[in-house]
Amino acid sequence: MPLKQIIINESLKLFSLKGFSSTSIHDILTAAKTSKGGFYNHFASKEALFYAVLDEARTIWRERNLHGLDKTTQHIDQLVLLLRNYQNRYLLDADKFPGGCVFIMLAVELGDQRPHLAKELQKGFVGLKAMIQRILDHSQNAGELNKTIDTGAVSEIIFNSMLGASINFSADKSAENLDRSIRSLVKFIEAMKR
Repeated sequence: MPLKQIIINESLKLFSLKGFSSTSIHDILTAAKTSKGGFYNHFASKEALFYAVLDEARTIWRERNLHGLDKTTQHIDQLVLLLRNYQNRYLLDADKFPGGCVFIMLAVELGDQRPHLAKELQKGFVGLKAMIQRILDHSQNAGELNKTIDTGAVSEIIFNSMLGASINFSADKSAENLDRSIRSLVKFIEAMKR
């Protein structure tokens, strides 16, 4: 694996565990088994590394969470699969994300300290919420959901519940509690089916 990718992968783990500000260049050099020269040959600064790590994290998020969604026949089942993927293929991956969801860790940390970086993270949250609403709207239009359901409000509930489950999992690392949270969300979604 090229050194640049090693630095990105190790930084992703460190950011997941310690956040951006608490991860030093020395921590990154040690984890990647490289020198300052090795680091600065690939990244002009720690902030430049942040953007590369963010791109990698987004790629992994899409690969893990969207896996199989295109093979489901009902739109509402896409949402259920998204939640199960989020739990099993994403949050429970202690190798890539030993501290839990890197996006949440960084968003909480960077909101006040580095708002321009937090704004980059916010784009992903906005996109996820919009995707959830699109799936619900398609489900409603296909007759899978009752027409009286407010898909905007339900999108907010699901999105915030996903974030809450992730934060709880980051704090207690309990796969059992995470499973209980996701199962509750799935039951909530299935209760809306026609």
